[in-house]
Amino acid sequence: MTLPPEQAVHFGPYRIYPGQRLILEAERPLRLGRRSMDILLILLEHAGEVVSKQQLIARVWPRSVVEDTNLRVHMAALRKALGDGQAGQRYIVTVAQRGYSFVAPFSLEPFAPERFEQGSKDPSTEPGGHNLPVRRTRLIGRQALVDNVMTQLARQRFITLVGPGGIGKTTVALRVAEQLIGQYRDGIRLLDLAPLNDPRMITSHLATLLDLALHDDEPLASLANFLRERQMLLVIDNCEHLLDAIAPLCESILRAAPQVHVLATSRESLRAEGEFVQRLESLDCPPPIAVLDRDQALTFSALQLFVERAMASHDSFELSQDELPLAIEICRRLDGIPLAIELAAAQVGNLGLAGLLSQLHGSFRLLTQGCQVTPGRHQTLRATLDWSFELLSACEQTCLRRLGVFRGGFTLPSAAAVIVDAHIEASVVFTAITQLVAKSLLNVEVGDEEVFYRLLDTTRSYALEKLEQAAELPATRRRHAERCLALMHQARDDWEQTPSTLWIERHARSLEDIRVALDWGLNAQGPQQLAIHLAAASAPLWQELSLLKEHGGYVRQALALLHAAGEACPRLTQALKLALGSACYHTQGNSTEAIEAFVAARALAESTDDVAAQLKAVSGHMAVNLSCGHYQLALEQSRQFDHLALRDAGPAAMSLSTQRLQVLALHFAGDQPQARDKAEQVIQLMAQSGHMNRFTRGFGVQYDQSVAALTILARILWLQGHPEKAWRTARQALDIALQINHGTSICYTLALAGCLIAHYNGDAATARELLRLLLEQAQKHSVLLFYTWGRHYAQVIEGAPEFSPPQSGTGLIGEIMVTLDGAFIDNALLQRAESGTAGWSTAEILRARAEALLTDNAPDAAEAVLHQALAVARAQGALTWELRSATSLARLWQRQGQARRAHELLEPLYARFTEGFATPDLTRVRELLDELQRQVPD
Repeated sequence: MTLPPEQAVHFGPYRIYPGQRLILEAERPLRLGRRSMDILLILLEHAGEVVSKQQLIARVWPRSVVEDTNLRVHMAALRKALGDGQAGQRYIVTVAQRGYSFVAPFSLEPFAPERFEQGSKDPSTEPGGHNLPVRRTRLIGRQALVDNVMTQLARQRFITLVGPGGIGKTTVALRVAEQLIGQYRDGIRLLDLAPLNDPRMITSHLATLLDLALHDDEPLASLANFLRERQMLLVIDNCEHLLDAIAPLCESILRAAPQVHVLATSRESLRAEGEFVQRLESLDCPPPIAVLDRDQALTFSALQLFVERAMASHDSFELSQDELPLAIEICRRLDGIPLAIELAAAQVGNLGLAGLLSQLHGSFRLLTQGCQVTPGRHQTLRATLDWSFELLSACEQTCLRRLGVFRGGFTLPSAAAVIVDAHIEASVVFTAITQLVAKSLLNVEVGDEEVFYRLLDTTRSYALEKLEQAAELPATRRRHAERCLALMHQARDDWEQTPSTLWIERHARSLEDIRVALDWGLNAQGPQQLAIHLAAASAPLWQELSLLKEHGGYVRQALALLHAAGEACPRLTQALKLALGSACYHTQGNSTEAIEAFVAARALAESTDDVAAQLKAVSGHMAVNLSCGHYQLALEQSRQFDHLALRDAGPAAMSLSTQRLQVLALHFAGDQPQARDKAEQVIQLMAQSGHMNRFTRGFGVQYDQSVAALTILARILWLQGHPEKAWRTARQALDIALQINHGTSICYTLALAGCLIAHYNGDAATARELLRLLLEQAQKHSVLLFYTWGRHYAQVIEGAPEFSPPQSGTGLIGEIMVTLDGAFIDNALLQRAESGTAGWSTAEILRARAEALLTDNAPDAAEAVLHQALAVARAQGALTWELRSATSLARLWQRQGQARRAHELLEPLYARFTEGFATPDLTRVRELLDELQRQVPD
């Protein structure tokens, strides 16, 4: 049948709106992956009929070559998400050798707009957002607890779900959080501590989730301060191994942020101030003495879970009345522990209920020998894991052990790379992994394009223990590190051609495993050379995820090991030095360490005749020099860059980068006409070559080239007296940076153009808005340099409390502050202006000095300085600075009774402007000219 868009399809607890691709479970949205939704809609179209695998693949993946196994994985995920088998209800069945069929009774209902309005919103788009995973399974037997926790959370603010491994703490926490989506203005954030071993990493991981960079020496205080005004739910999962660090973190946050709530999970309480402990009990089992029929028994949650999972793993499983006592006894023997029940249910197809119970009796008899009491729940789960492990084939056991080294999700090729050795061939890995999924020892996460696998924390710990016992841990970790390195080589190759968002989507999952490989490899017990290579190759990932500070720590470790080894590895060392230079520049500002890193990288690149690396080193060093105010040195480096680029027949992007760097140096050195000519040529070339509006990384410090070129052109246009055109150009640069969603490029254009030009032009509201965006993005992407600049800007743009004024010798930021407010001038800046090293800002610094002399009642000295400022501005082609200096001089002459002379100076300059007449500079000049006109004798 054709699913009418104006009707809803109702089956079980679900209502589907085909036109909106929305599925509601008890009036709340159920989030399914795109492929899973496609499969379900196709099966509903052919309800009661068999849809072949070939039909489904052709409809769901019309432009891709997909194997049957991919379909099977998606189908299993769909069934699990729907709870296929709940209370014996079957929705989708497999028809052997033919395909799949939707068999549940359903009804068509009229479209209900009011119901749709209440439940139609995609939770991921509701206020505040969240990072919760798509729910993979139905919740069984815990809804009353979920409702209670939701109620308590509103009053208690800090709840810890406590219970043994496998009891379902994470499942309950995620269900609570999912039902609260949209209830917190600033969203919900899930922090999973399972991959972390170092308590020092907790705050940085949480900061990353919050899009916050911790710049201070007191990260806990910074975190609490950031959350102070937030209304947010933090879900902190798997706390048990980091209790001493998590407890004070939660206390600090809750004291500082009255609208932040915390929901934690742990095998024991955190023993923190204000903590409310909610213990999770086992699922309900039917009592041993009651005589129940099948329907009555299935009202108990432990039996519901067992039957659902048994049906999911074995299509033909049906619980009969005769076998009901066996199923009840199995659930009781497993103490109602959800993970233990899932592991046992996965074996029903192989052993049958009687065989399964017999096996469990044997395993638990060994566990309790010599004991007079029933084994505890922890022992029960351990025994169930041991029993499940023993039922695996030798190959499956080896695979499970070796998969324990993964901290995050992994693909089938990654699994094979870690598992395969001289004793296991690649051809058997997929079958083994399929069996581990079927036996609930491995979870599967089905994305729209790729399938990822993941071990639960409990199972991962067990697998690692087995791996160590088998003396396979070092060799497996080495293969794991080698796989991480291979993935990073692929990521690096993709980096220049792939948009940031897509690139991050593909490669960010590797981060947890890279951390593990680096932490192990850079220490004494690991393969240090391998880890050093990984620290270098993973640089793009750390940069794109805005984790330059953390990466800088790994890079320093790697460089220290290389130095200690005394081996000559110039290419590897130069790659690490380039990474260190970029990390230091962004996270420390104008640091000596950044300069030393770029200088060393260039020397190494010269020794190997690596022109591309030389270009990166020169441009990186040039960026630091510009920030420090060393404009002539930067201009010389831009010529060196040009010379190097001519030697290399690289891509067009390299030629563009060369010319853009020349523009940058010319602009800051003070040659605005030549800088503008070259800037417009660069932008024209970019447009012709298709680089505009498409992310193209530069060298060294990695800003998008089109954003950087437009940013500098905007500055040049403003200085040359085109304030409106300058603003349009700055806005275009920001729009491109936002479109490509590249954080450091956003910071760059806001700090150098957007915030400043809006303020210069008198648009206070826009200047404040862009300043807030700059501070937010600079925090998010750990760009301390521009965060510090933004804090300085706030003193003028927002009238914020003083933030340690720029110190003498700070270069560019000091000069910018003088252009925002002449009060920021100091002797060091004046010396730079008088010596000519202040470049672009020389005329304005001299004008600020003249204004100070006038305040000190030294008009003759002030007039001499203003004439000097006028001459510099004219020579540099900076009409705006010329107008400002002329305005100050005209006011001086006006006070001295020389109105005509003042008018003759100012009027021709004003006439050269063709736009921007509402800006503060031109408004003041127009008012002054009118005053002077009235004062000039007829």
